[in-house]
Amino acid sequence: MRLHRNLVYTTIDSLNAIFNEGEYADKVVARALKKDKRWGSSDRKFVAETIYEIVRWKRLYAEIAEVKEPYDRDNLWRMFAVWAVLRGYPIPDWRQLEGTPERKIKGRFDELSKNRVFKESIPDWMDEIGVKELGEKVWAKEIAAQNQPAKVILRTNTLKTTKEKLRAILMDLDIETEFLPDQADALVLKERANVFLTDAFKQGLFEVQDASSQLVAPFLDVKPGMRVVDTCAGAGGKTLHIASLMENKGQLIAMDLYESKLKQLKLRAKRNSVFNIEYRVIDTTKVIKKLHEKADRVLIDAPCSGLGVLKRNPDAKWKLQPEFIDNIRKVQAEVLENYSKIVKPGGKLVYATCSVLPSENQEQVERFLKTEIGKQFTFVEDRKILASESGFDGFYMASLERKESVKKQE
Repeated sequence: MRLHRNLVYTTIDSLNAIFNEGEYADKVVARALKKDKRWGSSDRKFVAETIYEIVRWKRLYAEIAEVKEPYDRDNLWRMFAVWAVLRGYPIPDWRQLEGTPERKIKGRFDELSKNRVFKESIPDWMDEIGVKELGEKVWAKEIAAQNQPAKVILRTNTLKTTKEKLRAILMDLDIETEFLPDQADALVLKERANVFLTDAFKQGLFEVQDASSQLVAPFLDVKPGMRVVDTCAGAGGKTLHIASLMENKGQLIAMDLYESKLKQLKLRAKRNSVFNIEYRVIDTTKVIKKLHEKADRVLIDAPCSGLGVLKRNPDAKWKLQPEFIDNIRKVQAEVLENYSKIVKPGGKLVYATCSVLPSENQEQVERFLKTEIGKQFTFVEDRKILASESGFDGFYMASLERKESVKKQE
């Protein structure tokens, strides 16, 4: 087990882009993996996993290395040295790693691990809000779970195949998967693999989608032939799942503020052989008003803090700010009030977030039900999914039904 200079240099360059230039980790990693065509799968695995690990444990490693932002290259090397020592790598005699204090690093790690903000490597404000909303015991378990690397979960595209057939196809490619209990279409990879390079992916036999996220579309209770609106579709992971549950029958309207995201969805829909989607950019309030009381089902996959998906977006720990969470709660309330009007009497609405904070979840639903439009809805059920309990992303979803005896809204 030894360190290779070209892989480590790429890691340092990538950390510089993430920490000092504000780039997103997933984009930086994708770029890094294309750097050298001669790299094998173990080389690419080292680069990707090392970048993500140092991003995930940034606060802890910076404290042990005694460096402060903005990190110059020497600082990044010192943080890398901390990672290498804690992972048990022999330190090579490179100029950048000269004088690495191995015993001191291990001692500081033991000492700092007694304090949760260092042990779990999170900002103080995030720890405070977690304790305030979930309580000390639940938050401690939840943030520890969010620091575990995310598993790769596939969602079978049932318009094209079954999960049993897909599993066999992947097995022939030496990609081993397992079924998930209580998940109709999910397969979990036993080991990480670049599934996007497979013909099975290019042919639209599956999408990569976390197990918790895969629960949302079935929760919406769609049937073939319905009119369904996904109001915050984004690049459309849940939209495509809804389309498969609708068996391509009926009308599925995908809406988003950003046309670029809907363009990505169009490409994915084509690959998935989904053809019952209409795309609408929310560029004026008229787009929503035209749909008032027109839909059997409405999904509001609301913008949120993303505190349920830190395991797959560890850089969000450092990019998120407390003010953002205050603002996003206001956006959630507005979105719920405005988009709920699309549901027709007798229809259903699902409000979902990838956050674990009650203030973004059940408290938003409770507040909505007291509003003028909210009084026309009945609460049906909700699901609170914690990463510490499920092993997957933290998620929330609530189902509401619009009462039949509703006067027409203007």
